[in-house]
Amino acid sequence: MQQGTIFIVVAPSGAGKTTLVNALLDADPHVKLSVSYTTRTPREGEVNGQHYHFVSRDVFQAMTNQGEFLESAEVYGNYYGTSQRWIAEQLAMGNDILLEIDWQGALQVRKLFEDAVGIFILPPSLTALESRLRGRGKDSEETIQRRLAAARDDISHVDEFDYVVVNESLDVALADLIAIVHAQRLRLLNQVARYSALFTQLKGGSF
Repeated sequence: MQQGTIFIVVAPSGAGKTTLVNALLDADPHVKLSVSYTTRTPREGEVNGQHYHFVSRDVFQAMTNQGEFLESAEVYGNYYGTSQRWIAEQLAMGNDILLEIDWQGALQVRKLFEDAVGIFILPPSLTALESRLRGRGKDSEETIQRRLAAARDDISHVDEFDYVVVNESLDVALADLIAIVHAQRLRLLNQVARYSALFTQLKGGSF
């Protein structure tokens, strides 16, 4: 069976990445979300194994030492990592994998998988981004300012990605995200892998 594609989705906090990713997963069952490991405390409503694999710092460090992470990064004092074994198994099965990580993790992954597709989600403006962060009603002013500073730093890496989706309208942004996934599947090499017998028959020999 053909190997799948790794899609890396990156966005500053408040850009609507999680909402878009969840909508894509609902729309396309052939895209599987990689559930990251993290040392941070679960938030209200988060389920272990579904949103994250919540582990202690000692366990995370042990997994790092054993080479179990495809990528890992520290964000706001907490550690996050992607399971290397799970990714390999899913790709071998022909599933597309979606990694919802930061730009540092994206850089690590693309060094190992040059064909990974990088997608950056942008807010329509910094004003809109700040409004969304304040609209959550959960963070202190200090936290909001820290997230805005981090967002500017994240956005400075946008030119390292293959595609950019501006999330001004959720419906339009989702359609753009789905279009990127479909376009990648229709690339020649992927279609040859999917329809190898057909290509051989139509061309009258090996392809």
